[in-house]
Amino acid sequence: MTRITLDQAQTIVSGAIKEARALGLKPISVAVLDAGGHMIAFGREDGSSNLRPQIATAKASGALALGVSSRTIGEMAIERPTFINAAAGLNPAGIVPAAGGVLVRADGPDAGAVIGAVGVTGDTSDNDELAALAGIKAAGLAA
Repeated sequence: MTRITLDQAQTIVSGAIKEARALGLKPISVAVLDAGGHMIAFGREDGSSNLRPQIATAKASGALALGVSSRTIGEMAIERPTFINAAAGLNPAGIVPAAGGVLVRADGPDAGAVIGAVGVTGDTSDNDELAALAGIKAAGLAA
């Protein structure tokens, strides 16, 4: 089974931050988790506020926990707020129902298999998601 490597995770972090700088975003924080929800890499830009590590982790962890992006979880929260609130309480890292948490999928022989997730926070949720996707692309992986 394919796993996300430390090198790939660090590339996701640096790729997301590079994209954030190119877009002129506010300072971001980036968390990369493996498929089991364990943190592999983390980066926090200078000036990023103090709750950002937890938010980035919760975006990624929520995506893993429910098997969909945190954007989709946000859409689910509109229709089923009680379910999402309950799920957030069950997930040790929490769930943030806003864009910026994206599943990371393998390439090669296990193409499409979920090997982790990335969570980005610091700017608007849409911009956080753009940075997350750019980081995944920089690592040669798919969302």
